[in-house]
Amino acid sequence: MRIAALDDDALQLDLIKQATEAMGHACHTYLQGGDLLRALRRETFDLLIVDWELPDMAGPEVVRWVRQHIGPQLPILFVTNRQTERDIVEGLGSGADDFMVKPVRIGELTARVSALLRRAYPATTSGVQEFGRYRFLSDTRAIEIDGVAVELKNREYELALFLFQNMGRLLSRDHLKEIIWGQVGDVMSRSLDTHISRLRTLLDLRPSNGFILSAVYGVGYRFEAIDAEPKT
Repeated sequence: MRIAALDDDALQLDLIKQATEAMGHACHTYLQGGDLLRALRRETFDLLIVDWELPDMAGPEVVRWVRQHIGPQLPILFVTNRQTERDIVEGLGSGADDFMVKPVRIGELTARVSALLRRAYPATTSGVQEFGRYRFLSDTRAIEIDGVAVELKNREYELALFLFQNMGRLLSRDHLKEIIWGQVGDVMSRSLDTHISRLRTLLDLRPSNGFILSAVYGVGYRFEAIDAEPKT
């Protein structure tokens, strides 16, 4: 998963980054609320970890902005020195999903992050995932459409499954490259575009079949299910 951590203390950020990356996640750090909000205009994340006391704005302001502009689905965890009942009520009332008091305890942070991600992105308990006509077989890393197998390369399969699992979400280019290739940077831009183009063709992702995979200028891609166009 892709995590963004916001704290004005570089040491705290480093601790959070080490803890979440040890869990297998990618963690991007920000020292000011404005920096995170600017990043959120062009990047996407699976979880936000937010401090309260920031040099340019308060944590609850950041959370309210996220809820207004990003939506209710993105899980948010407060990690802060604030600890009164009033603070907890205000933090959760601003739109955060959980509240953790400093000093950061690695075991507790790990448990809270895992719980939030588990609720927001429930894992399948089966080796088979079905999305309408599309059937993903994790054991063989194959896809069937209406029971007919479609041959995909390894990264094509991973990208297709990630898109179906995140249907309706805007996903930044760096988010996709980080999840599928494990790296970011312009070096992989053409490769991502090529994979997207191949998936549109191989999986027949078009409005008449009830799906649209569209590029969002300056950000990334959005994969959506829509009402299929009526056949004439």
